[in-house]
Amino acid sequence: MKGGFTLIELMVAISIFLIVMTISMGSIISVFDANRKSRSLKTVLNNLNLAVESMAKEMRFGENYHCGPGAVTIPQNCPSGDTLMSFLSSDGVQITYRLSGQTIEKKIGGETYIAVTAPEIIIDDLVFYTLGAVSGDSLQPKVLVKIKSRAGAGGSQSDLTLQTLISQRVLDL
Repeated sequence: MKGGFTLIELMVAISIFLIVMTISMGSIISVFDANRKSRSLKTVLNNLNLAVESMAKEMRFGENYHCGPGAVTIPQNCPSGDTLMSFLSSDGVQITYRLSGQTIEKKIGGETYIAVTAPEIIIDDLVFYTLGAVSGDSLQPKVLVKIKSRAGAGGSQSDLTLQTLISQRVLDL
């Protein structure tokens, strides 16, 4: 045939086309997976940022920090850490944060606990460390909060560890 393609040339062209398309589809799927992971990480960051900022603001202006078991109205240091933190807010209301299952929960006064983090976020670990809460020591009361969390499922799962130090605003003289 003059000016036409032979069957072998046509098969080679189709094979090369299929190889290029397969590689291209793999790249597109990788981009979609990276986008999904990025969105799940953004969800974790936004929700945890809101939860930690809320906790930090309340604790910063609070007093009588109590970490761990016991009467939550009595200030207590917790240098080894615990999953429960209670304190008096600036309005004199008892506020308690805790890890329940895989969610951070908050209790105001005598009300029931409510979730602070979104259901898409799994909190693997929440630890509060309290120093200087007991009166008579020379330390300014402070709380260290450490959170290990994850969001997403399977290959698009994002892990995040967040740590912040909160110091009481009122001078402990």
